Amino acid sequence: MHVDYDVIIVGAGLSGVDAAYRVQSECPHLSYTVLEARDAIGGTWDLFKYPGIRSDSDMYTLGFPFYPWKNPKAIADGPSILSYIKETASHFGIDQKIQFNNRVMHASWSDESKLWTIQINFNGSEKTMHCRFLFMTSGYYNYDHGYAPAFTNSEAFKGPIIHPQHWDENLDYTDKDIVVIGSGATAVTLVPELAKKANRVTMLQRSPTYIMTLPSTDKIANFFNKWLPAKMAFRLTKWKNVLLSLFLYLYSKKKPESMKAFLMKGVHRGLKTDKLDKHFTPRYNPWDQRLCLVPDGDFFKAVRSEKAQVVTDEIVQFTENGIALKSGKELKTDIIITATGLKLQLLGGISITVNGKLINTAKLHSYKGVMFSDMPNFAFAVGYTNASWTLKCDLNCQFVARILNHMKDKNKSVVVPRFDESIYGSEPLLDFDAGYVKRALDSLPKQGSKKPWKVHQNYIKDTISLRLEKIDNPNLEFS
Repeated sequence: MHVDYDVIIVGAGLSGVDAAYRVQSECPHLSYTVLEARDAIGGTWDLFKYPGIRSDSDMYTLGFPFYPWKNPKAIADGPSILSYIKETASHFGIDQKIQFNNRVMHASWSDESKLWTIQINFNGSEKTMHCRFLFMTSGYYNYDHGYAPAFTNSEAFKGPIIHPQHWDENLDYTDKDIVVIGSGATAVTLVPELAKKANRVTMLQRSPTYIMTLPSTDKIANFFNKWLPAKMAFRLTKWKNVLLSLFLYLYSKKKPESMKAFLMKGVHRGLKTDKLDKHFTPRYNPWDQRLCLVPDGDFFKAVRSEKAQVVTDEIVQFTENGIALKSGKELKTDIIITATGLKLQLLGGISITVNGKLINTAKLHSYKGVMFSDMPNFAFAVGYTNASWTLKCDLNCQFVARILNHMKDKNKSVVVPRFDESIYGSEPLLDFDAGYVKRALDSLPKQGSKKPWKVHQNYIKDTISLRLEKIDNPNLEFS
């Protein structure tokens, strides 16, 4: 059977560019291509167009370690991040390896041929490719549809109803009243940006989330950049931010009440009041869900200016002029934005068979958060839920490069992780209370009770596991 590429990478966002760099720089003996379903590079940062879109992690950890972020803004806007991804891909010639409008529909592995057969929809027509190793870098949510609950009587509302994932760039919201449904990172980002032009913006939430102010510029990073060589400055800033975020996460888990008090002090400073506000007091502990970061307190400034407000209530139904609430009130509005979250989709939604058997992802176990049990020559790259996406993604890509080089050195053509149920117990893959995770629990793979099947959500532990530990161990079967 003809082999088109040694490695096929699926997805041309942050993860795909990272994977392509690691394969071409660390495994130069291998051929590869990147298949992208859409017509542009950038993934999330090309898809989302809503006002104010920005990173929810600092760019010194979200950026590529092999092509450091140079902009003084630590929290960057979406267009700047997209430009950075394109610049990186162009700098290393990765953009020449991307095949656009190639949507992978199905992948099948054969022990007989020791190859993956990839079935692709290319602009409405079908084509097939074969590769030795399949690397999924397509993220973990559905690019075509966001999560949109069925709101009662929504057809009665006479104004536009928009999900941020499908923002209408022609929408004129000047001097309009707007209701943003949701309290996550997207809602907290939208509110202050919309408030600049709208008459009034209301964030309607069922329950509050934790919000933390972060400076948009990193003074320590800028000091390092001024006085130190660029690579040294980047590494110091990266590790400073890694250790700080890890400390905040671990402290939240060990001393949640103390962390609550710390975060609420920040809210009081942002709102310039000592009053404990029900709209900013979550029911859960810090980091049970992702913490919302707001650069320079822009969200609190919008609320203080009275151009924005927060309402905590439940929706009964939509009306002609707005939203009827459980409290009996009606929020009158011109525009409704449903910032209700993502729809989780594993492996880009493709179906996978191994030796003719359809794979049920819920039956799989994650090996080091990079590979799946009983899946030959297969890997995926995803990021952290409690830290920057790229930190974990890049570690995964480096580990895959190590696997590929090990196979070359040992003259092996196949690698398969094997999960031994007599040794390891099974646990949920993600210990996270976010809505998009809970809605997808039935389809998510599992993790093991201990390493190397344990998913740490800890950059230091993962660095040791993925970069330093030996490849050979009884959990990996080479042939």
